[in-house]
Amino acid sequence: MSLQRLSSDSIPEDLANAVRQDGGAIVKNFLGSDLLAQIQRTLFDTLQSAPNGVDDYFAGTQTRRVSRLFARTDWMAEVALHPLYLGAARNILQTPIKIWSGENQVDIAPDIQVGVTQAIQILPGQGLQPLHRDDSVWLWRHPNYGREARFQVMVAVSDFTTENGATLVIPGSHKWDDERSPKQEEAVSAEMSAGDALFFIGSTYHGGGKNTSDAPRTGLTMSYDLAILRQEENQYLTLPIERVKRYPEELQRLLGWTYGTTFAGFVERNGQMSDPNDLLKMKDFLEVGHFD
Repeated sequence: MSLQRLSSDSIPEDLANAVRQDGGAIVKNFLGSDLLAQIQRTLFDTLQSAPNGVDDYFAGTQTRRVSRLFARTDWMAEVALHPLYLGAARNILQTPIKIWSGENQVDIAPDIQVGVTQAIQILPGQGLQPLHRDDSVWLWRHPNYGREARFQVMVAVSDFTTENGATLVIPGSHKWDDERSPKQEEAVSAEMSAGDALFFIGSTYHGGGKNTSDAPRTGLTMSYDLAILRQEENQYLTLPIERVKRYPEELQRLLGWTYGTTFAGFVERNGQMSDPNDLLKMKDFLEVGHFD
């Protein structure tokens, strides 16, 4: 079983349906050449000065990782707001549920938020990463919870090949329960050209491949997660508030500066549950604790 490959002019619904079917899909030429060149210049320089990992089991000692990408770059906003990625993320994650409020039953769709950003460079000599599900960060249960928690992209910043450690994915593993263990022989290599992107969900087993080549493999990953869950990467401490204020409101909310449809994350102001996004419009939001 292999992953479907879609063109960059695909609509979000087509990408979402392919991922629902197989657990992942590849989009050819996801990034334009100009944006890809910007990303390559930034990440190749940044990763060259980053230290190797110290975790021999999972993160890898021949792997370099750099996060805080919204704080480090200007182009991360373009990746996050890419209409194909954002549209497919909303399609998969924002499935409404019915709740009762008194005698009224209403449909509420959960909000989504940026969960993690990371540039990952697998160096020659790095071995296989254990196959895993990313939604295990919240101890997600399958199929008990009945919905997906994460929609992730892995952009090939350099070519991804079997030899240099392309991401390994087990197609169909998103349909497994929690009793079945993943096997390396079940995984396929997500080979891609630079600028292509692999999309997958939190319940899909995957892992970094083994780099037997003489060159590094560089990828850029980001996730959209259910906003009712704790962010894996703390955006509030990694992003300067002045940078957040420069973003369009949609991205501010996607980064977590909102209370969304369920009021999770509100800030009290003048005795009311206020939207954190309103604080960004204040001259000094640190004064929010004082009554006007």
